[in-house]
Amino acid sequence: MGRSNLQIMAGEQRIKKVNELLKREFGKIILKEIGFPKNILVTLTRVETSGNLQQSKVFISVIPEKETLNVLRILGKEIYNLQQILNRRLAMRPVPKIKFLIETKIKEAARIEELLEKIEKEEGK
Repeated sequence: MGRSNLQIMAGEQRIKKVNELLKREFGKIILKEIGFPKNILVTLTRVETSGNLQQSKVFISVIPEKETLNVLRILGKEIYNLQQILNRRLAMRPVPKIKFLIETKIKEAARIEELLEKIEKEEGK
C-alpha cells in the first residue's frame, strides 16, 4: 500500500530538520577541527540527506575559488575523524555518512542574474 500524503510530508519535514541539524553541527565541527590555510573562506551552503538517512551531501563554497580542490582534499583527509565527531555529537541513528561536494547553485544563480541584467540593458537601448 502507498504512503499517504501526510506520511510523505512528515518524512520531508524530518529530512529538512536533519539537514538543518547537520549543517549547524558540521559547521561547528569544521570551524573547530580543521585548520584551513590563511585567507581561505569555507562556507557550508546546504546539506541534502537521503530519505533513508544513509548519506548526506554537504555542499561547500570556497573563496578564493581556486582553492576549492585544496579544501576538498583537506576535508577528504579528515572525513573519518569528522564523521566520528559527528557520530558522537548527534543523538540520532543512523548518522548519515557525509560526502563533500562543491556548491554550484550559487554560481548558476549568479550567471542567470548576469544574463538577465544583460538582456535588460540591451532592451533599454
